Amino acid sequence: MLRPTHNRSRKFSAHQRLLTSHDDDPLTSVANLFDVAMVFAVALLLALVSHFHLPELLSQQQEITIVKNPGKPNMEIIRRKGKKLEHYRMTKQSLGGEGEKLGTAYRLKTGEVVYVPEK
Repeated sequence: MLRPTHNRSRKFSAHQRLLTSHDDDPLTSVANLFDVAMVFAVALLLALVSHFHLPELLSQQQEITIVKNPGKPNMEIIRRKGKKLEHYRMTKQSLGGEGEKLGTAYRLKTGEVVYVPEK
């Protein structure tokens, strides 16, 4: 008795194609590594922001003032109001004019400066 072989060979070849079909493109793994690196970088950034308790840096509602190198000749003040950034650098240039006394500043033994406003 003869059996039809065309159905069986068609099923076998389709099954064989599924087993042997694989992507030979080496860039596929590179793309996956790039995706993993991007996820890692974002997670690291969020971990650093939360570790240093600085979620205000991500919010535009908060006003932030950062003082770099306080008390040194190269001191800088960076202030953010919403989307606007203001950057101030210390200079040796003195200014003069009229004004009112706002308070008193004291330098502690630790080098910190404390400002006491007038009442």
